[in-house]
Formats: sequence, C-alpha cells, structure tokens
Amino acid sequence: MESYLELLKLILPEFLVEHFDLNSFKNSEENLHLYFEEKSKPPKEFDSIELVSKGFSEEITIQDFPLRGKFVYLHIKRRRWTNKTNGKIVKRDWALVAKGTRMTQEFASFLKEINR
Repeated sequence: MESYLELLKLILPEFLVEHFDLNSFKNSEENLHLYFEEKSKPPKEFDSIELVSKGFSEEITIQDFPLRGKFVYLHIKRRRWTNKTNGKIVKRDWALVAKGTRMTQEFASFLKEINR
C-alpha cells in the first residue's frame, strides 16, 4: 500500500494524496476520472474544539494535466465538520495547508473560493 501512495504522489499533487482518499476511478479511451474524498481527520487549526464529521460539501471537478494522452479530471469532495459546542460548520482552511505542502497558493485559493 505504501508504494501505491508514493506512486500517486509522483503523478498527482502531493497534498491531494495526503489529505484525500482515492475512492474510485473511471478510465475510458479519452478520459481518466479520479474520485477523491477528504480524509476524516479534522483540521489542525481546530484541535482544541470537539468536531463531528457531517458529510461532504458538493463535489467539484478540476481538470488536471493529461496522462498518457488522456484528459484527467479530479472529482473532489471536501469534508465538513460540526462544532459540537456551537453547531457551526467547520471546513479546512486550504490557505493554511498550502504553506506546508507543495500545493500552489493559487490552487488553495481556488479550493477556498468554491467554499463561498
């Protein structure tokens, strides 16, 4: 399993492999669709708060670099949590993640913007 993850890090953005699980894929002659769900590990910035996972936000689709002549589409579901104290919905701040990974700030801004 570890070699599988290392291989994915060579092909996909490392942050995607670290923060998301690859759940399925669809491969056709022209396209490769990869389906990701954010891991259920709460954001570090909320370590002091008790959170409960409450499903996912609406799926987004991002076109990535082609692989072996196929268009690659990343289908991403971001997780959301509920703060048990006040009932507010909490999501990971992708700008914070971008500082510690190879994720570009532009991509972090994109993920953050779709939240609004």
